[in-house]
Amino acid sequence: MSLLVVGLSHRSAPVSILERAALAADTQAKLLQDTLAAEPAAEGTVLATCNRIELYADVDKFHAGVAELSTLLAQHSGVGLDELTPYLYVHYEDRAVHHLFSVACGLDSMVVGEGQILGQIKDALALGQELHTAGRLLNDLFQQALRVGKRAHSETGIDRAGQSLVTFGLEQLADGTDVDTWAKGKKALVIGAGSMSSLAAATLARSGVSEIVIANRTLARAERLAQILSEPGGTGVAAHAVEMVAVGDELTRADVVVSCTGATGLVLTGDDIETAVQGRRTPLALLDLAMPRDIDAAAHRIPGVRLVDIESLAEASADAPMAADVDQVRGIVSDEVAAFGAAQRAAHITPTVVALRTMAADVVAGEVARLEGRLPDLDDKQRAEITQTVRRVVDKLLHAPTVRVKQLASEPGGAGYADALRTLFDLDPETVASVSRADLNDADVKNRGRV
Repeated sequence: MSLLVVGLSHRSAPVSILERAALAADTQAKLLQDTLAAEPAAEGTVLATCNRIELYADVDKFHAGVAELSTLLAQHSGVGLDELTPYLYVHYEDRAVHHLFSVACGLDSMVVGEGQILGQIKDALALGQELHTAGRLLNDLFQQALRVGKRAHSETGIDRAGQSLVTFGLEQLADGTDVDTWAKGKKALVIGAGSMSSLAAATLARSGVSEIVIANRTLARAERLAQILSEPGGTGVAAHAVEMVAVGDELTRADVVVSCTGATGLVLTGDDIETAVQGRRTPLALLDLAMPRDIDAAAHRIPGVRLVDIESLAEASADAPMAADVDQVRGIVSDEVAAFGAAQRAAHITPTVVALRTMAADVVAGEVARLEGRLPDLDDKQRAEITQTVRRVVDKLLHAPTVRVKQLASEPGGAGYADALRTLFDLDPETVASVSRADLNDADVKNRGRV
């Protein structure tokens, strides 16, 4: 295993850099295709959220891999390599596993303990599977990361340590007032109909707003979200959809606005907001969860407007209290990293063991064929008994060494046992490689559609 991750997040880079480096969906796909075309990488996938961009790859050379992945991130993000490099972090092998498992548990999130990152990890794996850039290593890694994250949330109180960015953002807008009390009776405008916007709309509905308007570039998606919110089985709030051209008019009626779109430019300019608040007596609360930002930062300076965006959320979350459960989650992560490493090392020797047993079976078959030539009068029952006896002898001789070598290979530094086995038994490297390729193809088929 030569797992490498190169990335940047809210912990390593200012929001201004993260905003410029944000990757659109089509750019992510092109980045992965170019990653596999690069010489050091055998497989790869990208984890891109509003506050992190990470490229995961299986590489055969560490330094060349770091250089190539860093260059690719710079090329596809549009931020120059010299400017981007100071904000990049690099994790390799077990440290890379530890990093992803920590991310999956919410330990590395802007709001510690938030569970939304699990859906984003699931999306990253699905993209790698769809493009066939995620092979056995990354499939195993990301599937296990999802399990570790779910375990952390089910076995500990990490949920109490934080909440989603939506909830945290609304708490910042409420400025010390209970969110339900603050939101009660307000009219809300939600711009966007993706997962974050849907979560925002549902959260606002549960908090007691009187009306929600959904605006989206694709009106059908906005209508579907509005229907889900307003139907009897949903939240029951009064909700309806509008086209994006109606946002200006809706802005004059809204008390609270949440925006999270995939737009590359501003959705609400300072002029839009200033026009909307002219003559109004109630304040306008704006929550911008997009990266790059949807709402002009100039809104901070407009009287009667309160804007909370990713940058202000990052500042606020730095002072958020840490729950005691965080230590328990860190213990889970450490245990799971050790278990994953042991499983990968054990799996690494399996093709060699299979090749050894295949060679032994060929030897048995050859010797039985030679015996048949020298003893042609053997009947079928005698021939079967001799064949079975020889096989039992070979199996007994190989059993203890192969079981023991798997145990040794699962321990730290155990990768060399596969090489020793190949050398001692003069195994054909191509035979071992063909077993590995067959396992990889089986894993690819098995993992398709699992997320």
